Amino acid sequence: MPLPDFDVETHLIKKGYAVIAGVDEVGRGCIAGPVTSAAVIVNPHNIPSGINDSKKLSLKDREKTYQAIKDTCTFSVAHATVEEIDQINILQASLLSMQRAIAGLNIPPDFVLIDGNKSPEGFERKSKTIVKGDCKSISIAAASIVAKISRDQLMSRLDKNFPGYAWSKNAGYPTKFHKSAIFNIGITPYHRRSFKPVYNMLYKKNI
Repeated sequence: MPLPDFDVETHLIKKGYAVIAGVDEVGRGCIAGPVTSAAVIVNPHNIPSGINDSKKLSLKDREKTYQAIKDTCTFSVAHATVEEIDQINILQASLLSMQRAIAGLNIPPDFVLIDGNKSPEGFERKSKTIVKGDCKSISIAAASIVAKISRDQLMSRLDKNFPGYAWSKNAGYPTKFHKSAIFNIGITPYHRRSFKPVYNMLYKKNI
């Protein structure tokens, strides 16, 4: 598979959009922890090498590329909380975290490239959604790396406060071990109560 490129960004720059941000989220399929988004503005004159969809990089390569992005790019990270996920659903929470990440950039973007097929409701900036954007756009791929590393670090910190669920290894995804731990230990404030494995545990306990 070819690496993501800077073609979409170059086309937009030629049309007069000087500052372009890519945005992506991570953690939609988890049953614990927030959903996390990152927005990244890549310097067209200093693009880090090795940028790819975060899921296609080894941990070592992901961390190396993350450091290169930190050193050369402008970026922002934001979250939507477990409470917000349970209140407004995971899709809307993901879009909310994206909007927060974009708002957190210290350079306002002229144009935003959004991974997926939906943009935040009422989003006023010029934007374009790109399905599988982390495989196509360097800016979105860079955002996927920053979001993944940032969320993994957060879940590792939470793992120290709530040991027994192996969040430092599974990042809150519903692995067999994680679901077994919920059954044996119980549910924490960081478990998404609207998600089936957690909801079922609560429901069974209330029978």
